[in-house]
Amino acid sequence: MLPLIHIGHLLWLLGGACGYGRTVGEPPFSSMIAAGSPPLFESGKGCGSCFEVKCTGNKACSGNPVRVVITDECPGCGSDAHFDLSGAAFGAMAGPGEADQLRNAGRIAVQYNRVACEYPRTSIVFHVDSGSNQDYFAVMVEYEDGDGELERVELKEDSSNSWEAMQQSWGAIWKYNKGSQLKAPFSIRLTNFKSKTVVATNVIPAGWTPGQTYISNVNF
Repeated sequence: MLPLIHIGHLLWLLGGACGYGRTVGEPPFSSMIAAGSPPLFESGKGCGSCFEVKCTGNKACSGNPVRVVITDECPGCGSDAHFDLSGAAFGAMAGPGEADQLRNAGRIAVQYNRVACEYPRTSIVFHVDSGSNQDYFAVMVEYEDGDGELERVELKEDSSNSWEAMQQSWGAIWKYNKGSQLKAPFSIRLTNFKSKTVVATNVIPAGWTPGQTYISNVNF
């Protein structure tokens, strides 16, 4: 059975089940995004993974692939590979002047390949969850080059020699519940599914605040 694709609606506009929020409509995502069926979303592990998708089942298809990022879950899409694309990504697969015709098709067959994510001149970004406090820290990780998915996230407090494992909370959000006061600045170590590791040293400064965004100087 060929994978299927159709146009996404409300969830991707709100950032969806990965927690990316309105950044999905801003560079470098620029609305070139998709909700994935369970085999692609992987209970949140698939957040940030990149695919090239090419439609083949409609005369309005250009035959050229477009690159999309998984930013949401499509829980009703069944157990096969299925992409629920944003309108922008769906229309980008069309030939000149045929975007509306392709969107009106609603549901078509596609070919797809998993590809490396590439965000030129973009470092990994950390959005501190609004529920974070002195004892509990949660962060959303965004714009990882390469694999796009994270296998492990670890936190190191100021003056500590120990890396503490963070747990995946939901989507692209990882949490660490120490149960006692945390000491900033924090360094964060990321490991992707190809076992490549980067360290964002002191990326969360002393005096950090919930809801704030902090930009690292590293990427895979």
